[in-house]
Amino acid sequence: MAIATVNPANGETLLTFDALGPEETEKRLTTAAAAFRTYRNTGFDERARLLERAADLLDQDRDEIARTMTTEMGKPVAAARAEAAKCAKTMRWYASHAEELLADELPSKADVKDAGASRAYTRYRPLGVVLAVMPWNFPLWQVVRFAAPALMAGNVGLLKHASNVPQTALYLEGLFQRAGFPDGCFQTLLVGSGAIEEILRDPRVAAATLTGSEPAGRSVAAIAGDEVKRTVLELGGSDPYLVMPSADVEKAADTAVTARVQNNGQSCIAAKRFIVHADVYEAFVERFTGGMAALTVGDPMEEGTDVGPIATEQGRADLEELVDDAVRLGASVLCGAERPKGLDLGWYYAPTVLAGITPQMRIYAEETFGPVATVHRVHSIDEAIVVANDTPFGLSSNVWTRDEAETERFIRDLDAGGVFFNGMTASHPALPFGGTKRSGYGRELAAHGIREFCNITTVWHG
Repeated sequence: MAIATVNPANGETLLTFDALGPEETEKRLTTAAAAFRTYRNTGFDERARLLERAADLLDQDRDEIARTMTTEMGKPVAAARAEAAKCAKTMRWYASHAEELLADELPSKADVKDAGASRAYTRYRPLGVVLAVMPWNFPLWQVVRFAAPALMAGNVGLLKHASNVPQTALYLEGLFQRAGFPDGCFQTLLVGSGAIEEILRDPRVAAATLTGSEPAGRSVAAIAGDEVKRTVLELGGSDPYLVMPSADVEKAADTAVTARVQNNGQSCIAAKRFIVHADVYEAFVERFTGGMAALTVGDPMEEGTDVGPIATEQGRADLEELVDDAVRLGASVLCGAERPKGLDLGWYYAPTVLAGITPQMRIYAEETFGPVATVHRVHSIDEAIVVANDTPFGLSSNVWTRDEAETERFIRDLDAGGVFFNGMTASHPALPFGGTKRSGYGRELAAHGIREFCNITTVWHG
């Protein structure tokens, strides 16, 4: 993929960028390594001051960077503004909490004595240069949820962003520079995916974090494993949304619409498979399908738009293949399953609901990255859990029930990194985020996220 801004609302190529050559890449690696040697010695107060300044600048830039994100990947501009605000909030959260999260941990006096020490503790120390390979769907948020904790821990970052959001990637580098972070603390590398291996193998790079597709995660994990370097992977998701008879069905159906089409349906944690008990199936599906069909699809720069275009032409083609395969094998189209009329220039796809899904259909097991939902009728909690877990992914899950026994059962038995009850999955800086199975490993956000790229050091005094 060329490094370029291509507006998905009309297919127009607005800007193209040359990839960095080997000499420029080497210069940036050298600068990052030098930056770490000094930045690691700064105190939490100084790091917090810089990160707070970055948050202030981001708030000032909110409208401008929102338009840039919308132009590059097509999310509704209102959602882009909300993304920028969330990033600033997360920066401030880590600026306020990092020192506490990374404070020395003390064992009990009895354990210290038993270890033959006069004193002992655990200290969190930064690892060094961390390579971040990030996707286009949340072009600010995915980066900031890595960068804020990494910088507060004393690490420095190299960003290899998706090739279709280069302006957002360069904005992020400039943001941290303007905030006053020392030269080299955060740099954007405008390179293609073919350059990742050499960068990751460089001994000056200590670790990597990737959010993206399963194939990309496998590749980075294999390289890092060969080099014995730490990684955090947040990969795909095909999150279940379960509705049981005790649920508030109307609220569950209304929330389901937002849960499916957030970010034009292009979110790893968007609900994708709607698993509904037979007792409330008809009522839920009728309201959910009506809500999906009523959404406004159109220009993402318009304030009233609910769903903008798919970010890339290939992304829409992939989505159409999954829907066409399901319909060919017998799925029922409750709404959508077509390109909206009157929107011929961009990569739009109508909000879609499919029923009658069987394991023979690709859509049963593969992630749908766009506004396409599948609904599944089940007859018991046991069947609901089996269907929910019958996927290679395990990022998050949503459950609607008022039954406490069911609540405990879902917490125990759902194979997912999160279980959200009577609401939709969302990320927050105070809550760890990540998955299981092929959705990846490691955690972002909260204390877990800031400690991922720290050397957990045991200190013993005789």
